[in-house]
Amino acid sequence: MPHHLMNLRHVPDDEAEEIRALFDAHEVAYYETPPSRWGISMGGFWVHDDDEAARARALLDEYQRQRYETQRQAYEEHLARGESGGFWFMLRQRPIRTLAACIAILVIMGLSLLPFIRIG
Repeated sequence: MPHHLMNLRHVPDDEAEEIRALFDAHEVAYYETPPSRWGISMGGFWVHDDDEAARARALLDEYQRQRYETQRQAYEEHLARGESGGFWFMLRQRPIRTLAACIAILVIMGLSLLPFIRIG
């Protein structure tokens, strides 16, 4: 019976390539299904054998732990250099774009809630 190892929806290309290379380096007999354009099928990495699934899962868990650590460190470095941040960072860096997005959000919320407000 097939074992689904990882969903590929919203996975960056570099991460998917690294996982393929990891599986190839450790000779994991996997196959891949691509995610659909419209989000109907999730796609992913699969294996058939139970033992192969356990081995692949262990490799994948270790890879994801390492990736988390490197991505977290890169994010903290960006924060320390002032290259990323939250709402106030975006407002300082791109004020027109940020305000336009806020106005668009308010308009959409207003249009969505208007029928319910008029009922009462």
